[in-house]
Amino acid sequence: MKHPKSYDTTPETSERMSHVHLKQGKAEVLLAKRLWHFGFRYRLNDKRLPGSPDIAILKYRIAIFVDGEFWHGQNWEERKPKLKRNREYWIAKIEENIARDVRNDKDLKTRDWYPVHFWEKEVLKDTDGCIETIRELAEQQIEETIENERNI
Repeated sequence: MKHPKSYDTTPETSERMSHVHLKQGKAEVLLAKRLWHFGFRYRLNDKRLPGSPDIAILKYRIAIFVDGEFWHGQNWEERKPKLKRNREYWIAKIEENIARDVRNDKDLKTRDWYPVHFWEKEVLKDTDGCIETIRELAEQQIEETIENERNI
């Protein structure tokens, strides 16, 4: 998607947007530290994988994405009509983000990886629940590996 060189924006909006970071946000750091505490070893933003997952647990082939609610379109059909400024730009941008997430997930699955998405607020409010989801997926991976070895 081509982005325009200039935007119809206020200085306040520009200032606020300048503080938005793509990597190592509060939720990602919190989840990564908790995973480490529970014995999971991982790579951060592994560029070898589609979508550069925020956290990639190589041993279990789990790709974890911590998605911002706005940027990745949580409740998109509900939020879309509420956009006021630069509507066309934001609609195209967020819909492309959603489509890219779907493409990356498909690509990861073809490589036998398991993509997992958490919303930022979900990680911040229920980190232990997110950890439990990841632990269950890792256990499922172990069981599948054992089953496959029995069938060989």
